[in-house]
Amino acid sequence: MSACAGNWRLGLLYAGITTLAWGLLPIALKAMLAHMDPYTLTWYRFLAAALLAGLILTATGRLPRLGRLDVAGRVLMVVAIVGLIGNYVLYLLGLDYASPGTTQVLMQLAPLFLLLGGVLFLGESFAPRQWLGFAALVSGLPLFFHARLGELVVLDGDFARGTGLILLSALVWTAYALAQKLLLRYLTAQGVLLVIYAAASVTLLPASIPAAIGDLTAWPVALLVFCCLNTVIAYGAFGEAMSHWDASRVSAVIALSPLLTLLFGWLLGHLSAGYENTDQLDALSLAGALVVVCGSALCALGGARRDRRTVPAGTLAESKESQP
Repeated sequence: MSACAGNWRLGLLYAGITTLAWGLLPIALKAMLAHMDPYTLTWYRFLAAALLAGLILTATGRLPRLGRLDVAGRVLMVVAIVGLIGNYVLYLLGLDYASPGTTQVLMQLAPLFLLLGGVLFLGESFAPRQWLGFAALVSGLPLFFHARLGELVVLDGDFARGTGLILLSALVWTAYALAQKLLLRYLTAQGVLLVIYAAASVTLLPASIPAAIGDLTAWPVALLVFCCLNTVIAYGAFGEAMSHWDASRVSAVIALSPLLTLLFGWLLGHLSAGYENTDQLDALSLAGALVVVCGSALCALGGARRDRRTVPAGTLAESKESQP
């Protein structure tokens, strides 16, 4: 029995909170992009995360000790910082052209890219069930996009542009995640994230317009606060879930977030006259989304036994940490 199996109910609760938060996040970000440019919005999110994470780690005496980093560690840290900044910014740029549901379904490729990166660069291997999940995920994407495959094939229009940016976001996230896996030899996952949040806040400042918050009315300010807190709350709940439950099961639950995004978008479209649901999907597209989610969950569950044997504590947190 897993060491954390005794608290599986708490693990399920925290995993559910994370899934709920990440299901709502792209809808809130999409709405916020009507009021603030992607760079400034990302800067505020990183700044809030850096401040809150810094306070928590200071209070608990767990601030990262950067002196532990050798030359290789510093290079990995730079890769992780650039990768996560690129992930956040490219995701928002893509979300400006694509719908929240589309972005969430596409971001299911990020953990798959990480698995492939582990095979290519870290000497890891695919379990048989992960190959089955890979096949399901890849086969589900054409179903999901079947109505707009023509635009994607000829790379024409805003939809194709948004899809390409989201794919780039998933790819650069993979570079970040691989670097962070290796950085866990030097620092804790929370310590690495604090360094990244702080460095990203400084890096993005020249491209941001912090004073833009002064032009916002009450509702956009509330959206901005939600977007900033969402990251901290979701990652906090994610960390708690990982401490109470097997990582593969947590990842499988979080794989449901695209379905929640589609559901919330549909509900808001019917309940709020001011919200336009841009995810107008037919039965075949919905079936494709379900196949993609099942494939992503199977990829996570397929390596469960191997992960419990070989991966150090904290490393598995990267397997589904792909939500910008």
